Amino acid sequence: MNPIELLDYAGVAVFAATGALAASRKQLDIIGFLFLACVTGIGGGTLRDVILNLPVFWVGNRDYVLICVVVAVLVFFSAHLVESRYKLLLWLDAIGLAAFSVMGAAKGLAITGSPVVATITGVLTATFGGILRDLLAGEPSVLLRPEIYVTAALAGAALFTVGDLAGLPPLAAGLLGFAAAFAVRGGALKFGWAFPAYKSRPGRRPEDIP
Repeated sequence: MNPIELLDYAGVAVFAATGALAASRKQLDIIGFLFLACVTGIGGGTLRDVILNLPVFWVGNRDYVLICVVVAVLVFFSAHLVESRYKLLLWLDAIGLAAFSVMGAAKGLAITGSPVVATITGVLTATFGGILRDLLAGEPSVLLRPEIYVTAALAGAALFTVGDLAGLPPLAAGLLGFAAAFAVRGGALKFGWAFPAYKSRPGRRPEDIP
């Protein structure tokens, strides 16, 4: 198993844990835990494979679904031991985002050879599962939080792609992308990094238009 594949399994496990933690915050039953864990763990990769016109990864390899199931059961019996489940969810989400930004970019680059497509598939793989989780669990969406989120996935996917095209070994390129994504998202969570927000202002009146 190469480093990228290991990162893929780790990302599924971590994202599945965030889905299960969201279920614990909503006090769902075990089925709710399993559903949110699976949707979060494999949602981003499913979208990626559909876009790339590939067989969906978990259909041919059931280990991914089994990982989600095991993680969901573990969190079901241990979530009460975590003092701040939402804070843990955000940090685990940052780890999953960093891992999936690399994995998604690696698959997009391997299939198409296009750095642009690789970067886009990296961003989608890293963010879509978390978006689905928040939508289904009724949590505040990560996209609507003020801290940087999508940009972190963009940084990870782009740096992995650049490193790979520059001839770095897969492990080095993967670590470079992972570190970049996690550093940006971690800094956003820790220090509140954010881009300037849009400020509403009066529009132009029809009579002012030349």
